[in-house]
Amino acid sequence: MMKSTGRIAFVPVVCAVLLLLGGSQVAYARIKLTTLPVRERVEIQLDNPNATLVEEERIVTLLEGTNHIDFSWSNTAIDKGTILFRVVDMPVRAKTKDDHPSVVRPDGNVEMIQVINVAYPPGENALVWEVFAEKPFAARVRISYLIQNLRRSFDYRAVAEHDESTLVLRKYIRLDNFSGEEFGASGIWAGFGNYFHREVGMNEAKQMLSWKFQDVPIKKTYTFDWWTGQQVPDEPEQRYVEMRYVLTNDKQHNMGEFPLQFGKVRIFQKDGRGGEAFIGEDWGQFTPIDDEMELYLGLARDVVVKRKISQNLRERVQHNLHHQDVVLQYTIENFKTDPVVLDIREDVWRLRDELCGGKDRAPELEIVREGTSLGADQIERKDSRTVEFHIPLEAAPKGEGKVEPLVATVHLYLRNEW
Repeated sequence: MMKSTGRIAFVPVVCAVLLLLGGSQVAYARIKLTTLPVRERVEIQLDNPNATLVEEERIVTLLEGTNHIDFSWSNTAIDKGTILFRVVDMPVRAKTKDDHPSVVRPDGNVEMIQVINVAYPPGENALVWEVFAEKPFAARVRISYLIQNLRRSFDYRAVAEHDESTLVLRKYIRLDNFSGEEFGASGIWAGFGNYFHREVGMNEAKQMLSWKFQDVPIKKTYTFDWWTGQQVPDEPEQRYVEMRYVLTNDKQHNMGEFPLQFGKVRIFQKDGRGGEAFIGEDWGQFTPIDDEMELYLGLARDVVVKRKISQNLRERVQHNLHHQDVVLQYTIENFKTDPVVLDIREDVWRLRDELCGGKDRAPELEIVREGTSLGADQIERKDSRTVEFHIPLEAAPKGEGKVEPLVATVHLYLRNEW
């Protein structure tokens, strides 16, 4: 259990104080006791990325009549509009004929402890609850609030097998406490994964293993993107091919427990001798269940792609309206000793703007079968502006054998341009 620090700065019930007034009429007096009720329990909820919810429980002594409970804080960004006071295990009694209907619950009982007023002293980070008790109670109360500078973030560690068939993905949650408060022993919950019980000190960072996904199948991709890829020096027709691991967040791929939050992923590969080699890192994007997370690995120097526009004709329709008749040609060499599938990605908007000038409307794209060397199952329209071609490549011959280039062509029609 967490003990009060006794500091004047926020505790956060820095001065959770009872001014025990009995039944007499007394004006608010800010009397701060030197001893504070002990925190019995603290819960920190991190499921919302923009606001952290803290709930704490304390046992306070209420006298019969009206009690004033003072809650104040300093050097801590509590949203005072979110502070709530609740009695846990509220004592109740049966209603009587003297009870006003407004205090009777739907079950016919009357609560014996009631918050009858909340006051905010001017110019202070504080509030005072006016709590009425029908008789003396040692009441367990729960105080909750939203607080800033108590933040969470996520990161991952992925360790792939030597053959890159599967990997183990560990997801960590990091708690950074710069709120100005020491919470001590606290329950920590991010809305998914494991529940933690940790000491949370002031200006401390805690990293905790939230979940471990075993035997996650890997799909390794090789992608050539003319528009976003890194240009090969002194080779104007080339861009480097990018490698990625693709993980599917569903049950079939031994994941799918919850969405994967944005965070840095450090990627390792087993070296076959009991060790692990660091192969890269990437920012994993937010990945809902049944969606894919792509992890960038680097550049593939042993898959070479050259792209050129082998045909670019303008067919006049009427006045300045025309069709643009285009053939893209890709010359591909695979120097890897394993067969791979190459994904060639084309941004149709940028291609149209390059050939026909910038426009503020979507291009009308048609892929013409005549002059296209790829089958229909190798062409995928990813979205309104991106088309992707999937080309299987044979492994490079062993020994001194020569790699034979593969030439693929795609015939495009950009209709109704002006």
